Amino acid sequence: MNPSPTVTKIKYVGLDVHAETIAVAIADSSGAVRAYGTVPAHSHSVDRLVKKLAEDGTEVRYVYEAGPTGFWLCRHLRGKGIPCEVIAPSLIPQKASDRVKTDRRDALNLARLFRSGELTSVRVPDEADEAIRDLVRTRLATVEDLRRCRQRIKGYMLRYGRRYDGKSSWNPRHLNYLSLQKFDHPAQQIAFEELLNAIKDPADRIERLDAAIETQVKSWKREPLVRALMCFRGLALLNATTLVCELGDLTRFDSPGPLMSFVGLVPTEDSSGKRRRQGAVTKSGNSAARRALVEAAWQYRLPARVTTHIRQRQHDQPKAVTDIAWKAQQRLCGRYRSLIKGGKKSVVAVTAVARELVGFIWAVAIHIEGAQSHQATPTAPGRAPRGEDRPAARLCSKSSDAADPATKRIYVLKPFKPTQARKART
Repeated sequence: MNPSPTVTKIKYVGLDVHAETIAVAIADSSGAVRAYGTVPAHSHSVDRLVKKLAEDGTEVRYVYEAGPTGFWLCRHLRGKGIPCEVIAPSLIPQKASDRVKTDRRDALNLARLFRSGELTSVRVPDEADEAIRDLVRTRLATVEDLRRCRQRIKGYMLRYGRRYDGKSSWNPRHLNYLSLQKFDHPAQQIAFEELLNAIKDPADRIERLDAAIETQVKSWKREPLVRALMCFRGLALLNATTLVCELGDLTRFDSPGPLMSFVGLVPTEDSSGKRRRQGAVTKSGNSAARRALVEAAWQYRLPARVTTHIRQRQHDQPKAVTDIAWKAQQRLCGRYRSLIKGGKKSVVAVTAVARELVGFIWAVAIHIEGAQSHQATPTAPGRAPRGEDRPAARLCSKSSDAADPATKRIYVLKPFKPTQARKART
């Protein structure tokens, strides 16, 4: 039997994907880069393109930028066993003098850089993870709609010199105050009533989305990790689900440092020689995950304490996970107080706490993923399952006392039903 021929030539195909068309460029292994043309952005057109480019028997690899068109093209190609990568647009090398941008030039640039290995690919989530993420992002957009409706009402009242003297807004007392407002002109009263009625729709949608998220998480494959993260202070159902669906598989990070950088919670730096200057956090990466982390970090202003709601969320969770959550409380609560005593602003201290919280979350993810792998796949004697060979205590120099995830006991994670819907966030 003759051995199979070795592939000596590779075609690197850059795709500039738009809603209606796809610009195609090809970079050969020999060095030639040429524009192929434009094809319709449909699956059958892509199939014809794939068949034609592979006619000569060469290996073909595809790449395109992440954008509003999503991941359907990558999933379509990978489903046929064809290599395809989705790259981060913000990390594409670009000349400062290049001021001409067209679809053809973008495709040529992608093919050239893909061949040279200078592109950074992004993780393509599976369809279930993306579905949960869409649900969580829809709720976030609805909360933004509610905030804007409330701001319009406050601006309307401010124009007519009417101020509410209560301590907090949008509680039953404040809503009763708004319902009693009367304006002299009928047109003003109609406008105010319409603004007031606009609050009800997003508020009802938020309640429905909260219930939908709780229902969908129960059948999600990443539910054990969500329940484990709920052991932390400030991470109830919504924030924990946001982190898991936005960050995906946390075990792809070898240490917490890259994960902290991924969510944009590391400081910027401008150092040269003996001079070292650090500034604000980069705010790069996933903004939804960073928002959830900072929101959770505000809870560590208070002394370390396992409240009733936290104790309910920790029910039936592994002892290693609850130990990490308690060590996080002790560490982060003390960290916040020490930063405040040192003269730091509260927002700066909370951001620092959020960065260290990432390390403890990574430790729990390593433990849960290792336990699931051990339970799903039997291993040979004397060999640790995937995830357990990396110690979860490797957080950072100041929080390396987290519990080690390596354990021989397998825990069954049962679904948890929150007692109060209003406690779902924190």
